[in-house]
Parts: sequence; C-alpha cells; structure tokens
Amino acid sequence: MSRPALELVLYLVDEAFRGKGLAASNESQALLTNLATVREADWRAVLPGADRTIEKIVLHVGACKVMYDDYAFGPGTLFWTDSKVEPWPAGKAPMVETIEWLEEVHERLVEHVAALSDADLTVPRLTNWGEQRETRWIVSVMLQHDLYHAGEINHIRSLLSGDDRWLFERETSESVPTS
Repeated sequence: MSRPALELVLYLVDEAFRGKGLAASNESQALLTNLATVREADWRAVLPGADRTIEKIVLHVGACKVMYDDYAFGPGTLFWTDSKVEPWPAGKAPMVETIEWLEEVHERLVEHVAALSDADLTVPRLTNWGEQRETRWIVSVMLQHDLYHAGEINHIRSLLSGDDRWLFERETSESVPTS
C-alpha cells in the first residue's frame, strides 16, 4: 500500500525527535541531538531568574507525548497527575532513565501514527483537553513541540556552558589572532 503523505509525516516526526538525517553533520536541531550533549551537572541546573530546568522540560515533553497518544489513539483516560504520565517528580528524574523513557513514549506514539493510512491523517481525534482535531494537526503539534523544546534545551545548555555564541561566531573568534 502506498502511503506517501504518511511516510513524509513519519520522516518529519523522526527528524524533529532524532535528527538522523543531519546527525552526521552535527547540524541537527532535533530533541535527542540537543539532549546528547547535556552534562549531568546541567540536568537540574537553574539559570538566574528561571524556573525551568532541562530535566523539567524533558519530563514535560514526555508527558505531553503520553497524553496526546492516550487521547488520540487510546482510551483517553489519563490525567496529568497520573504516574503513567510523568513517572518522576521534577527534581527526582534520573537523566539517563528519563531520556530512555522519553524515547519509549515517543516510539509508542510513532507506532500508532505508523499504523495509519494517508486518509487517516484527516480523521478527527480526541485531544487531552476534550476537542476533536485532525490527526495530522495532532502529529504536527507533537513535531513542533519537540523542536520548540529542543531549542530551549540548546539555549539553556549554551548559557550553562558559559558560551552562548552561535557556532560560526565561536569559530570566527577562535581563528582570529588576538595580538
């Protein structure tokens, strides 16, 4: 069965989450690519005037995947406070295990999307706030959500490392003699 629209959607979802296509060139803006360079010491670090940590962001992204998946493709019975939604409280989520959990909940969502046909992409499905939205809209929101929070993680990580300059700015300043 030919499913060109669905295959494109799956490719884009995978790129937003894993960044396989660009990973070799280190240009990926994907969620896991950004998480791969987070130091353990930065996992729960709080920037001045901030509240969100990388740990809190990862828990949030995973919880949203669980909720959207449960309502769009499952029984739609979970609540934000259920331990199935977010297995650790903020401040207690171990970095490696939390990222593994994030990958698991992402795969569960992708499996449900992969079982669809092109025609299913326009079928209305339930959201966790009770509205019906087209399947493609729900999947698009999940894709955008990964990229949005990947950017947040990238920025937090850069600030914590003490060098928030763009890569080309770092390379330029490193190649210019100072004397």
